[in-house]
Amino acid sequence: MLSVKPQPLQHFPAASPHQRRRRPLASRRYAGRLSPRAAVVSNFHLPMLSKEVKNRTSVDDIKSLRLITAMKTPYLPDGRFDTEAYDSLINMQIEDGVEAVIVGGTTGEGQLMSWDEHIMLIAHTVNCFGGSIKVIGNTGSNSTREAIHATEQGFIVGMHAALHINPYYGKTSSEGLVSHFNSVLSMGPTIIYNVPSRTGQDISPSVIYSIASNTNLAGIKECMGNDRIKQYTDNGIVAWSGNDDECHDARWDHGATGVISVASNLVPGLMRQLMFEGKNPSLNSKLMPLIEWLFKEPNPIALNTALAQLGVVRPVFRLPYVPLPLPKRLVFAELVNQIGHEHFVGNKDVQVLDDEDFIVLGRY
Repeated sequence: MLSVKPQPLQHFPAASPHQRRRRPLASRRYAGRLSPRAAVVSNFHLPMLSKEVKNRTSVDDIKSLRLITAMKTPYLPDGRFDTEAYDSLINMQIEDGVEAVIVGGTTGEGQLMSWDEHIMLIAHTVNCFGGSIKVIGNTGSNSTREAIHATEQGFIVGMHAALHINPYYGKTSSEGLVSHFNSVLSMGPTIIYNVPSRTGQDISPSVIYSIASNTNLAGIKECMGNDRIKQYTDNGIVAWSGNDDECHDARWDHGATGVISVASNLVPGLMRQLMFEGKNPSLNSKLMPLIEWLFKEPNPIALNTALAQLGVVRPVFRLPYVPLPLPKRLVFAELVNQIGHEHFVGNKDVQVLDDEDFIVLGRY
């Protein structure tokens, strides 16, 4: 890991009156400024921490979670958060045995939120539900400065753990990844999220091994397949599957603790069975058409459409996401009937909806 060695401050003797009189104009112009070397000081950043025990969770508590839902964020017609619908979605997750939620992740469209919205939603979730379900805030960023600031705020408002992605688009080196993660691990329980299909960069096992000794590392959400998961679990590192279509085998054959799931937004009870009740290839096969449908377009397009068809959220989209076209909405309605409506969230009949029913917002 690269480190910056602090340079000692330099002290310069005051000039004599005679020297001051003879100093050239250019020197006088810059007389009040120190040498650049004198401005290099050691890193004095200290994390904002609270030792109060209310709502605090140990790293071991996070490591034991088997079913974590990456929550959808619903909207009002003007694009603001629909907190009434959101609260209802969270309550349905709690009722069906989900142990934790990711707030403001990719599925929850954290990338479309201001940081004010992001922290507000984390705080709201903790305030209303923190005693019943673990709240994991997605406070990662491709800017280390933003990741530090958001993670401090998230823990101060009470989130139980943080989810951190590797810097995307402006990618860095392996040494940079280690430094980035070490900058936020000091603040509380942390899950690292590896999803190269979105970030364009794989977090290699060597990076994870470099930070594995940090007591705040809860584990990794891994989307690179079950062989990678087994590599971690064989070495004592907790891993969750980030792929709904692989999570059954990850859990029961490769040592994964559980799954961080998109499908559990729709069928939380069935996903709990898949993670808690032993091998169940029949149920896994039953869910596979739904899972495949969910990811034919980039997440969360299909999920947003499905929840609107189930009547549990308004059919409001923030661009660049747009609803699925009519033929794919018809397929979802068929999937609900095949799997059984009683397994899906909400108590309304599934609808196909007309294209005109959807609201798509470019400004919000």
